[in-house]
Amino acid sequence: MEKKKKSNDVDTKWDACLDLTARRVVYSSLGGAFAGLLFFRSPVTRWASIAFGAGLGIGSAYTDCSRVFDASSSSALVAPKSTETSSSSVSQVAEE
Repeated sequence: MEKKKKSNDVDTKWDACLDLTARRVVYSSLGGAFAGLLFFRSPVTRWASIAFGAGLGIGSAYTDCSRVFDASSSSALVAPKSTETSSSSVSQVAEE
């Protein structure tokens, strides 16, 4: 039973990562296409801006997917929380 649960958990993570990757690549490519149409005249630079946008999408999806596979299943696709507290910065300002 434990083996089936682990396999299902990995399948869920892969599904989430593939969905995230597809969405980010498409949206960032569209953003690059829009920016290319807005800022550039040459077709080569327009394609370069699309490729740059796709690269940004792949890179951000890879970062989030690596975080998902390294984390526990309960915190999948959740941004990491900052460990710094604002009280230390407030005390430094008060000392000045």
